[in-house]
Amino acid sequence: MQASLDALAEPRRREILALIRDRELAAGEIAGNFEVTRSAISQHVGVLKQAGLVTERREGTRRLYRARPEGLADLRAFLDEFWSERLDVLVREAEREERRRKRDRASNN
Repeated sequence: MQASLDALAEPRRREILALIRDRELAAGEIAGNFEVTRSAISQHVGVLKQAGLVTERREGTRRLYRARPEGLADLRAFLDEFWSERLDVLVREAEREERRRKRDRASNN
């Protein structure tokens, strides 16, 4: 999970991941979306690959990259724990408010 967090901490890497989320792109196509050197993009893609967030496929001399959503599974599970806890609190508060309203209606009748 730490590798994913470290990789995603850099905004350009998040942009790269978004570019290849739904489609496979060659390194040059990815680089064409940024005003930095191909070498810089290659380094960013390398970090994403090492973190398990990107796959690479060779087609002749081209390298094609695609996001690996399953690479985010540990991070997502970690974040989902917080979401679940917040939802539980929200449900309890909503139920408490509903009970209060019922009491108020009963006492006004």
